[in-house]
Amino acid sequence: MNKPWLAFYDKGVRPNLEYPPVPMHYFLEQTVTKYPDSIATIFGNGSKLDAKMTYRQLNDEVNRLANALAQMGVKKGDRVALYLPNCPQYVISYYATLKLGAIVAPNNPLYVARELEFQVNDAGAETIICLSRFYPNVQKIRANTKLRNVIVTNIKEYFSPLLRLLFTVAKEKKEGHHVTLDPGDYWFKDVLARGTPVKPNVEVRPEDTAVLLYTGGTTGVPKAAEITHRNIVANTLQCYEWLPGVEMGKEVTLTALPLYHSYAMTTCMNFAVYVGGAMVLIPNPRELVSVLKAIDLHKPTLFPGVPTLYNAINNFPDLSKYNLKSIKVCISGAAGLPVEVQKKFQDLTGARLVEGYGLSEASPVVTANPVYGNNRIGTIGIPWPDTDVKIMDLETGTKEMPIGEPGELVARGPQVMKGYWKRPDETAKALRDGWLYTGDIAKMDADGYIQIVDRKKDMIIVSGFNVYPRDVEEVLYQHPKVLEAVVAGIPDPKSGERVKAYIVLKPGQTATAEEIMAYCRENLTGYKRPSEIEFRDSLPKTAVGKILRRQLVEEEKKKAGG
Repeated sequence: MNKPWLAFYDKGVRPNLEYPPVPMHYFLEQTVTKYPDSIATIFGNGSKLDAKMTYRQLNDEVNRLANALAQMGVKKGDRVALYLPNCPQYVISYYATLKLGAIVAPNNPLYVARELEFQVNDAGAETIICLSRFYPNVQKIRANTKLRNVIVTNIKEYFSPLLRLLFTVAKEKKEGHHVTLDPGDYWFKDVLARGTPVKPNVEVRPEDTAVLLYTGGTTGVPKAAEITHRNIVANTLQCYEWLPGVEMGKEVTLTALPLYHSYAMTTCMNFAVYVGGAMVLIPNPRELVSVLKAIDLHKPTLFPGVPTLYNAINNFPDLSKYNLKSIKVCISGAAGLPVEVQKKFQDLTGARLVEGYGLSEASPVVTANPVYGNNRIGTIGIPWPDTDVKIMDLETGTKEMPIGEPGELVARGPQVMKGYWKRPDETAKALRDGWLYTGDIAKMDADGYIQIVDRKKDMIIVSGFNVYPRDVEEVLYQHPKVLEAVVAGIPDPKSGERVKAYIVLKPGQTATAEEIMAYCRENLTGYKRPSEIEFRDSLPKTAVGKILRRQLVEEEKKKAGG
């Protein structure tokens, strides 16, 4: 296969790598041997009170939790659901699950009970580790799931002693109550105390499933990409290769992306563990002052992010108070990176900010612009080592398109998933002859640089989060007054896009926009909720009755233009 992109690799980046036949947690054990006293996690509120944990301490906690989970009946192949924000408990739980040969099933910590219930049941999880703040949602769904072990942790457990005290006093003033667990549920710290710090004796092979990464795919039906240890090991090593000049044991990664997402899993957590670097864990990147304080204080060198976060930093009014010059490299993903955002951020920090592309089905990274070489703004760059890409015709997916012609982006490489969890039909559509059909429309130039023409058919990207219309529409259709509903993404200067709903009410019914929005607040995560409701007498449809979402999007564009 012709690979013109290899000519544009940064100096020293190899096109082909060796992938050791080891599970992902092998790298944690290697790092503990090489850099036991190096910092693994930095956690707090972006102040001098932030707590630091070494790799020796991290591995000790991981082993304790793994052995305790084994005592609770968790065995190889079982799914352990994580319902946590970015915190040391997430990293500990992730690696403890892997060491048992069990499968991590991450959940978005913003999910409401209904969304959590679906994923817990789809994964078949019998164990969940959650934050105390989210525990009420677990209590709501428990009777409808197979959950046997519920482990609850408080965000402050890994704070420094003084910060913990300050946090407790502030919380008591605000909320005035403590979380009480149901009989049979466990506190995280009590579970850890039961476990021994010796490595669990479980054989885990590269082909074993490591993580279930939930994605709406092209259809909007939530399904899990089944990612093996080989997949995440490969993508971690590819990431290391793509960043020339990385110093083992010395890098500091700003981890503001949510760890439940494939992007942060690889480029923040697994990468940091492999290189023996520190993760600055940011539980809520929307608290921009904490992010900026953390950069100023902890001097991160690497900052994977999304355009909305870089843009928010660019436009922060008191930015001059903070020193951002430690940052060397940033890879942007999850949405198109505007040229103005890229240039301004680079000017402010002196860092290299390049755009990449990935999807959960590929662990996730497939392409990126070279960090120091030919960075072509407006493209998602070129394929990573050992990764092939093609542009195929949209009708059949069997004919390769000429240079510059749009078609479906397909990819092949060691990071591509095993398939969709328990969905052979969906797997057959996505994986054909070893190639992953991404559902994204793209075109490639003569040098192998790729430009995304359109995101997955109707997907809406709100502040870097993927919103699948069907997910929102199903909730709207459950409202007793709604006859028909369709949602679309409309441009928004702050979040990139926002969700707008078009609704036809049942005959004789009346409703207000606030009434519909209140219903959505009960049933949808914040970024999925419509920010605008438009009531209509009818919706545009095809001859067979399919609602023409694209027509509504075009109407919005015309309105915005004139």
